[in-house]
Amino acid sequence: MGERFYLYNDLIDTKTRFVSFMGEESRFDLAITMTDRFYGKKLVLNLQSNRFAIIGHDDLEEEGYLEQAFQLTEEEATELRGFLTEVI
Repeated sequence: MGERFYLYNDLIDTKTRFVSFMGEESRFDLAITMTDRFYGKKLVLNLQSNRFAIIGHDDLEEEGYLEQAFQLTEEEATELRGFLTEVI
């Protein structure tokens, strides 16, 4: 086997917030990772569905973004958007 070719292999410090909340439509268990790696955006992981997205303010304003990224209904995405607007 040949030598492995890395595009990048960095070790960086991150800060992760774990938060769980119950909305009117569903429960959300999230890990929100903050790093300077994503140009000010946050890495948001939905621990229940094993889905994640890199999210900034512009993504929250994009119609259908959260629904598609996390496979949510419109109502569930509205609840998640409300929370993420406060923390991103």
